Amino acid sequence: MRPYELTVAEAAEAVRTRRLSPVELVDSTLERIARVEPHLNAFTTVTADRAHDAARRAETEIARGTHRGPLHGVPVGLKDLIDVAGLATTASSRVRAGHRARSDSTVAARLDSGGAALVGKTHTHEFAYGLTTPQTANAWHPDRVAGGSSGGSAVAVAAGAATFALGTDTGGSIRVPAALNGVVGLKPTYGLVPRHGVTSLSWSLDHVGPLTRTVEDAGLVLAALAGHDPRDPASVTAPTTEHGPGPDTDPPHPTDLRGLRVGVPGNYYFDRVDPEVEAAVRRAIGRLEELGARLVDVEIPMTRYIRATHWGLMVPEASAYHERTLRTVPDLYGADVRVLLAAGELVTAGDHLRAQRARTLMGRAWREMLEAVDLIAAPTVPLTAVESGRTDVTWADGSVESVADAYVRLSAPANLTGVPALTVPVGLDSAGLPIGMQLMGRPFDEATLLRAGHAYERTRTARGLAPQRASWQAP
Repeated sequence: MRPYELTVAEAAEAVRTRRLSPVELVDSTLERIARVEPHLNAFTTVTADRAHDAARRAETEIARGTHRGPLHGVPVGLKDLIDVAGLATTASSRVRAGHRARSDSTVAARLDSGGAALVGKTHTHEFAYGLTTPQTANAWHPDRVAGGSSGGSAVAVAAGAATFALGTDTGGSIRVPAALNGVVGLKPTYGLVPRHGVTSLSWSLDHVGPLTRTVEDAGLVLAALAGHDPRDPASVTAPTTEHGPGPDTDPPHPTDLRGLRVGVPGNYYFDRVDPEVEAAVRRAIGRLEELGARLVDVEIPMTRYIRATHWGLMVPEASAYHERTLRTVPDLYGADVRVLLAAGELVTAGDHLRAQRARTLMGRAWREMLEAVDLIAAPTVPLTAVESGRTDVTWADGSVESVADAYVRLSAPANLTGVPALTVPVGLDSAGLPIGMQLMGRPFDEATLLRAGHAYERTRTARGLAPQRASWQAP
């Protein structure tokens, strides 16, 4: 196995035991970036010199007996909304041309403290305001969308161009591209991971989280990111510091899910879903049951208000953030983002307040629902990666939905309620494109989601999902 193919856990162990040099790991990853970038365009910038410096420093420290943890010397990509001192934070927009961050974001500083090696900044749908990241190609098929807005991060991890990456999630922007590219994506509980130094889309819905190749890796990265930061007004002190799937001795076996109650929605989450996606997700839910989980039918509350509430919060908050530049340099925005920002200025204060009230009621209803089950299992997105440039989806019932609305429909509830949500690859459709299952749980109970996801992926005979048959990939 080549170094760039290693998971975080595998790379960490190899580096810690000095079976693999951090320099070799970073070199392998940078060589992989050089090979795949012409086909995928996942990065806004590649920071080779910075990565080499971090790798050499890690090698020296480890040789002297200093090991900073599981991210020491491990290559990472950061979505280009995340500030790193001295580097551009362009948000993949001409509006930010020439910008340089003056200081590190909290998450970048925590990764640096853990010894991670930054290999580059990854593309986002402009200012995270979209679900396709059109400038980046899907890791499995270059003619398909990458998903957004953290499309560059998902593609980099899937293609071996970063061992892990960070993204942001306002309506599904970690989970959607993760599902479409066959990797793991985790949106933590709202407030668990600080957002100081991260460009905002909608401050009351934004989350920062990891994209990784395995659920185990997601837990390792989350542990490095979580923790209170007073510079983020939404940041909280979590009631628990246990974020991993747990050691093999607790539970007795890592694939033992006895006692776990898995809620299966009878409404909303399986409405207007591609039959192949539904079949794969239901098989995965059945696998959880085989591992000992008890399936419980649940009814998702307040579904008729989800889209309006999400729109009523996100759109005016985004427009408020961009108010000055929308007036001074409107032509620098892409047409799709400019239209949304202009629309947000038409949302009244009353509408925004009503959306806030609806979110409060929705959060309360979800907490009550989650008293009866430990987690909810459902599709992450209702369809796999569509062709680039496609704008609409026609469902079996004859209804037509925009691609963006389709992709956000099943992920937005976790943003509105603030609950943690994890997407795990569960198979491929007939076109060979990845399908994701979404697990959602109680606030600050990431450990249960990670336990269930880890147990599921441990039962897979194949080594996860990787685009080995991608049409762009040379032998």
